[in-house]
Amino acid sequence: MVEIAYQFTINLFAFLIQFVAPFNRKIKLGVVGRKGLIDDMEKSFQSLAAGRPVIWFHAASLGEFEQGRPVMEAYRNQYPGHFILLTFFSPSGYEIRKSYSGADYICYLPFDTSANARRFVQIVNPRIVFFIKYEFWFNYLTELKKNGSYILSFSSIFRPGQVFFRAYAGFFRKMLECFDHIFVQNAQSVALLQKAGIVSCSIAGDTRFDRVKTIADNARDLPAIALFRNEKICMVAGSVWASDMQVLIPLLNSSKGKLKAIIAPHEIKKEEISGWRNSLEGRSLLYSEMQKTTDSEQFDYLIIDNIGMLSSLYRYGDMAYIGGSFGAGLHNILEAATFGLPIVFGNKGYHRFQEAVDLKEKGGAVAVSDVESAKDIVNQWIGNPEMRISAGKVNEQYVLSGIGATDTIMEKVKETLG
Repeated sequence: MVEIAYQFTINLFAFLIQFVAPFNRKIKLGVVGRKGLIDDMEKSFQSLAAGRPVIWFHAASLGEFEQGRPVMEAYRNQYPGHFILLTFFSPSGYEIRKSYSGADYICYLPFDTSANARRFVQIVNPRIVFFIKYEFWFNYLTELKKNGSYILSFSSIFRPGQVFFRAYAGFFRKMLECFDHIFVQNAQSVALLQKAGIVSCSIAGDTRFDRVKTIADNARDLPAIALFRNEKICMVAGSVWASDMQVLIPLLNSSKGKLKAIIAPHEIKKEEISGWRNSLEGRSLLYSEMQKTTDSEQFDYLIIDNIGMLSSLYRYGDMAYIGGSFGAGLHNILEAATFGLPIVFGNKGYHRFQEAVDLKEKGGAVAVSDVESAKDIVNQWIGNPEMRISAGKVNEQYVLSGIGATDTIMEKVKETLG
């Protein structure tokens, strides 16, 4: 009964989303990007692969892509003759990484109808399939199992309340049973899976640790950012939303003259950014204006009005505020942690992220509830450099202790390929 409901729902979704697309830019990108995709692949994919083993990586969005990137790049290095297919579900991943040089073919994942899954798997015929963290599509997993593909999930994390572990979860456990191996982040996940009868699972850790360590080792020099900072105490506010700025703007106004800030919005919305600048009492500068500015060191706030440079900005900070936790969910705090920055984030939506819980417990991060609690910790870090540096070292050491998941996964790949 649940399977029938799933099939009906996914087909209805694939049909109705076409009518919603004209009214939402992000949805429209996904619909247009999938139009005719399977037909085009039937004509060209096999000639492009040219008989090479096809290795398929699937990421829901940009965050999962970054999480899976260390494994993709390790695979490419060890098996350069194989053909790598990379698919995305969300436009926010595909549109930013559609030109990624580490894959041979990049496209959207067609919606999980039985017809789409059957045709797609027949065309691609993958030797190994990697699903990154959270992606469980019943029809694709079923067809891949029939095809004899080796199916891996990595960097996954499971919690007791998830649908896989409820009394009526037989249909959802079928999806987990399709995987040949599931690499998880912690012991709780292994225990939950084994209790549910999923024994082909083990702890590898989180590949994001490997990714952020690589980012830190290869961070770009940004002389314009160094000039703006001008050796003053600086906060990097990464992936912030309007709900985060309701806390940050009063905080920054109260610290004017004592604290500079580099602000990277999660989404670039000109009107919203203009409103933030009007509310900030200090002088603010857009990154796009820097080339026309000769005195950037005189500004208090630098607002990054582009996507893609945040990970290199943390090296210029003394502390970090990471956005999202007052709304949809906390963004990546490991990128800031690897540079040894103490971290602040909202106290509403961080509990689902193990690294946030860990760093809060260890003293490297602080969850704040409002403007006053944010002011309290930031003022402490401004006035007490030893306290600030000590908290940052906790975070840096935490990242170093977590690297190695990619090597564990690649050992399984070697075993699979014989």
